[in-house]
Amino acid sequence: MGYGGGKDSSYTVAFVRAVQLFAARRDGAPFTLRSATNRHAGMPRAVMENIDRTYRALGMYDDPSCELLLLDGGRIRPFRHDLPADPAVTARNRADILMTGHRTAAQARPTFCNACNLSMANSFGLAAAHGRGADLIVTGDSREEQRDYAVWINRLGRQVGHDPRARRRTGFPRVLGALDTVSRAYARTIHGEAAPEGPGVHADVPADLSFFSIFDDTPYDSGSHWELLTEFLGFRFDDLAFSFTESDCANPALMAHLRGLTCEHVYGRSYDDGMDEYVSFALRLMRRKDFPQRLIDRMAERYAGTPARAAVRDAVERFAVEAYGLTPQHLVCLVHAPFTARGQRLSAFLRAEHPELAAAEPALRALLAAPADEPVTGPGLELAAALEEISGLTLPQARRLYADDRPGSGALVNRILEDDPHKELIRTRHSADGPTVHELLSGR
Repeated sequence: MGYGGGKDSSYTVAFVRAVQLFAARRDGAPFTLRSATNRHAGMPRAVMENIDRTYRALGMYDDPSCELLLLDGGRIRPFRHDLPADPAVTARNRADILMTGHRTAAQARPTFCNACNLSMANSFGLAAAHGRGADLIVTGDSREEQRDYAVWINRLGRQVGHDPRARRRTGFPRVLGALDTVSRAYARTIHGEAAPEGPGVHADVPADLSFFSIFDDTPYDSGSHWELLTEFLGFRFDDLAFSFTESDCANPALMAHLRGLTCEHVYGRSYDDGMDEYVSFALRLMRRKDFPQRLIDRMAERYAGTPARAAVRDAVERFAVEAYGLTPQHLVCLVHAPFTARGQRLSAFLRAEHPELAAAEPALRALLAAPADEPVTGPGLELAAALEEISGLTLPQARRLYADDRPGSGALVNRILEDDPHKELIRTRHSADGPTVHELLSGR
């Protein structure tokens, strides 16, 4: 099973561990339970500590029938909560956020979730193929959700062009094969044709690998097993790791922050205006996902009022630097997205945020218009350094964004977002005194 460290996956681990112990008593021997955590840079240390406490509470560290794995990209190791993060994974996560964020003007779900979800699918394949393989993947998703995911994935796979090998597979291996096709196409879309191809999704898993859901066998909402979760398993709702609909990732707090920055820096309104919009949306999302009222109230309280939001803003800015190496300046640049489509928003960005560079705009455009890997010499070196300091992008990355003005360059990103349920149209204003308009807001 995949164990992301959140409240629901912690309960799933506990439930399956109970089944394993029951089966061992009934049959005289246990089945092997493999629990795999796919780590990414958005997981604060508190998530790893929740996983560690869960494993300890369930006696899994000392049981040879339990395989506890940590996946960092393609690297698989025995789980330890104190293992340092893999710098290569962090760098990849950072590049995905920057390149997707600039292409979508910081639309939350694509910026933070697309590449992460594909990485999660890859971890399923890697964990299922590890060692002697696996027979069954246990999930908390309902059969209806599984079917919807499979239909959506196969439709995306057909749209980007199935790998011939994927057509020969059936069942879950076929789904992984389709995701592999999507993942590689997505990497080319986001990072450019000249960029190294993404890692894809590992689809070479046992042919009879199948899914089993516990959804119909136990009350799955956290309110039904609150004491088990918080007292026996020792699950703690950390102020960063518990963020709106997520209890194992701080990225939703960054999503809210980017909405605040968009209103403050792009729309000429206030940071609080943007936070109002995002928090209202995210609380509605929590209700749709049947979160316990106590958690909804806790989240509403965290963002209630300017002083509370200022404290959250400070914490999120620190997290962005520590997790991704993204400074406040980088994030402001991200919401402006000044480099895409031949620098369509570059002039406005320079006037608003860096007037000291406005006179250098023609030279900046010449620098950006050059081939991605063309060396820089002379005065261009200083401008290239300024661009990197402002945006967090390397010059080749900024050049790829500038060059990609094809009308369909965001088509795959849009297709992925089309069927994503974590979005809604909100009423907003794109200037301080402008008319009310509708805008698609996504997030977690």
